[in-house]
Amino acid sequence: MSYALITGASKGIGKAMALELAKRKHNLLLVARSEDLLKSVAKKITQQYAIKVDYLAIDLSLSNSPKQVYDWCIANNYTIDVLINNAGYGMSGTFDKYSLAEDSNMMQVNMTTPVGLCQLFLPMLKQQSRAYILNVASTAAYQAVPGLTLYAATKIFILNFSRGLRQELKNSSVSVSSICPGATDTEFSTRANVGNNALKTAQKVNMNPEKVAQIAIDGMFKNKAETIPGLINKLNVFAAWLFPKALLERVAMKLYLE
Repeated sequence: MSYALITGASKGIGKAMALELAKRKHNLLLVARSEDLLKSVAKKITQQYAIKVDYLAIDLSLSNSPKQVYDWCIANNYTIDVLINNAGYGMSGTFDKYSLAEDSNMMQVNMTTPVGLCQLFLPMLKQQSRAYILNVASTAAYQAVPGLTLYAATKIFILNFSRGLRQELKNSSVSVSSICPGATDTEFSTRANVGNNALKTAQKVNMNPEKVAQIAIDGMFKNKAETIPGLINKLNVFAAWLFPKALLERVAMKLYLE
């Protein structure tokens, strides 16, 4: 019996991906900070889809969290054939607005924990006849974003890490994909404390997390290297390639640094 492990699975895109996989009758391991939310999601999925679901409440900003997640799976004899690194968050404002500890925590959740989970679970994934790694990046991975400077840099890291790992594993049973959402109707903006300009702009182009999740899971199972959901997001990424970087950075700065 194999499972899909999803981080940040208590809400937003992570929860939507859990539901999408449940529809496809894939057993689930849900990981996030809030035990109450995880318990609620797990109960709903179990009742509705009659699959195996377990959960682990853990703070993924802790440096030893990847090992704790891995040890939990080993202790319970859980075999992983899908690893989805979805957990992540942003912090808006100037770089010097935040402390080193706050920056380090975000980098741990957005970068170091996903790398740790990939490192620890890769031997198990390689043993499966077919296995998948899906890393959640962002359209912010295609340009610098003043006002979300460090967040965008963490997503650039995730995207390039995914690209490199995919090539390394191309002759193995493990497929590596990334999904690069843009504005999505989740709690990201509230958690990041973005200003009114960015909020108003996002509200015009927000995708719902269920649609993003469907596109993400489809792309993963189709072995796509990276997927950008939504026409607006595709156009934004194309603009990031086409137009001068300094121009796009100034536009972003007006949105996020009011």
